[in-house]
Amino acid sequence: MNKITTIGLDLAKNVFHVICCNEHDKVVRKKILRRREVILFFTQMPPSLVGMETCSGARYWAHQFTALGHQVKLIPAQFVKPFVQGNKNDYNDALAIAEAVVRPSMRFVAPKTTA
Repeated sequence: MNKITTIGLDLAKNVFHVICCNEHDKVVRKKILRRREVILFFTQMPPSLVGMETCSGARYWAHQFTALGHQVKLIPAQFVKPFVQGNKNDYNDALAIAEAVVRPSMRFVAPKTTA
């Protein structure tokens, strides 16, 4: 019941906030990661759906996570905003991303290719 299927990642310069949800969209894990810890954390996670807001660093992380076997979906920030519950903080942003990425009618942005 605690199998992680969805991960919401709030990107930042040095400190990243992660929310992990199970198949019933219940939060099973939340964590703060430093930049150097992100790849190690995602190598230990089972292949999951990873949601991130589109930003300048999202393309880099999308390629890194795809190489680890995760499915990555990028969401424009204006589509995540309606899902933020309570005051705006990094954990609430990560939770909103995790909720938005599983919506069937959500519009996503394809990560840019290296070419």
